[in-house]
Amino acid sequence: MNPEKRKIIQSLFLPFLFVILIWIIKLGEMATQTDLGFLGIYPRSLQGLFGIITTPLLHADLKHLFANSVPLLVLGGSLFYFYKELAIKTFLLIYFITGLSVWVGGREAYHIGASGVVYGLAAFLFFSGIIRRDGKLLAITLLVAFLYGSMVWGIFPDFFPEKNISFESHFWGMVAGAILAWYFRKIGPQRTLYEWEEEDEGEDAPNEEIEMPEPASDRKEE
Repeated sequence: MNPEKRKIIQSLFLPFLFVILIWIIKLGEMATQTDLGFLGIYPRSLQGLFGIITTPLLHADLKHLFANSVPLLVLGGSLFYFYKELAIKTFLLIYFITGLSVWVGGREAYHIGASGVVYGLAAFLFFSGIIRRDGKLLAITLLVAFLYGSMVWGIFPDFFPEKNISFESHFWGMVAGAILAWYFRKIGPQRTLYEWEEEDEGEDAPNEEIEMPEPASDRKEE
């Protein structure tokens, strides 16, 4: 198999498994006519604390599930492709930081869905490209902005007053992704420094001053 194709398949493997898992859970709910919404995050309650783990696995309906499935594959695959050594750590930190933040500061209601993770992945990919200033990563930044730039409105509840949306999950997911992009800025892929840039840096570097010893005749001994 072509190495590039193998890398793409490997990058999509874990995000695909996660998407399969959330679909199995939702289809199981539908088959058994069960509503697992009570397992979501309920802020500042012991019962709702468990939702930090379960919330991204639960969705209100198929429309909600599908809306998160595609970006999970696209953004998750991009994370594992370009940031392989950071991918699992970043995904889990976004997962739990977002959930804990919603539990601490969210409205008193059940919060379910993987949209907080989606916002976190989008923010991480977007800001990592800007911070690292690498051409390929900046291309991903532009792609994320083009495909999912409109998601930023999802953190403002006044824009969708009639919809039952967890704006807190969107906001804290975005914050978590941005913070992790900065925190991991020196780990993983870095900006490629070309020869002409190295030459320019060498020319701009200040010349070192060399201190010459005084002539022996001018020295004074005590």
